[in-house]
Amino acid sequence: MSRVGKAPIALASGVTVTVSADNVVTVKGPKGELQQAVDKDITVEQEDGQLLVKRPSDQKRHKALHGLYRALLNNMVVGVTTGYKVEQELVGVGYRATNTGNTLDLVLGYSHHYIFELPQEIKVTTTAEKGKNPTIILESIDKQLIGQVAAKIRSLRAPEPYKGKGIKFVGEVLRRKAGKSASKK
Repeated sequence: MSRVGKAPIALASGVTVTVSADNVVTVKGPKGELQQAVDKDITVEQEDGQLLVKRPSDQKRHKALHGLYRALLNNMVVGVTTGYKVEQELVGVGYRATNTGNTLDLVLGYSHHYIFELPQEIKVTTTAEKGKNPTIILESIDKQLIGQVAAKIRSLRAPEPYKGKGIKFVGEVLRRKAGKSASKK
């Protein structure tokens, strides 16, 4: 049996889970509400404060879906209780980030600004302290959405391996390369 799939999902107090007839799971918590459509072969059951995901057989497809939906549902439960937070920093001379509401304005060394409209579900804040790199802080209850938006922001100016300039996640370790002088004998 799938090691991920067979693990029960612990439901915190204040979290309610409902499964509709067409296998759509709705998770409500203190921070909001999320929905996920589950494959018709996979069953989701709630027993004494835990959520269990079960599969009908040991087919390869069922095994794959078993672990997948358990992980997705667990991410939903964590999202509505504690939420998710992603921090990115801009490394480079003149790189800036400002926000007005859910619109992010980025200056990344190009001849133009990048104006990035964020989805309603994501809350964004930017900080720029003297002597430190500007940071972008994204907060949301949806792990998939916040990861996708963070990856899109990072792709606007991915960190380069020589000086490390670009948009990187806070705590990310970049693989650095030596410059031209390293090739001389």
